[in-house]
Amino acid sequence: MRTAELIYFPGCPNVEEARAQLGRAFAKARLTPDWVEYQTVDPGLPEHARGFGSPTILIDGRDVTGASGGSAEACRLYFDDDGTRAGVPALASIVAALTAEPVPQARNTPATSEPRSHGHE
Repeated sequence: MRTAELIYFPGCPNVEEARAQLGRAFAKARLTPDWVEYQTVDPGLPEHARGFGSPTILIDGRDVTGASGGSAEACRLYFDDDGTRAGVPALASIVAALTAEPVPQARNTPATSEPRSHGHE
């Protein structure tokens, strides 16, 4: 099961539409709607969810539009499926993130202190 998170700041004018869009995406993907919501001011906000504008939808810790977090504490603007500006991610973007193959977690590879040779000595 995918982990879905809705991140928003208090008073966000688009959070209700983001909830509705997330619900539609789960229905279209034929999945049981299940997500966690965090306010950006929540001390329990996970580290991976910090720095995104509002609203943001993360699936398995990744933004459905491919954006990365930063230091945004502002409303986000998106483009919907027909290219019109919108206050929530496009339905197709959310569905694609929900139905995509899970991305394997990066393994920690030990660093070596020896330089690697890329040419002739």
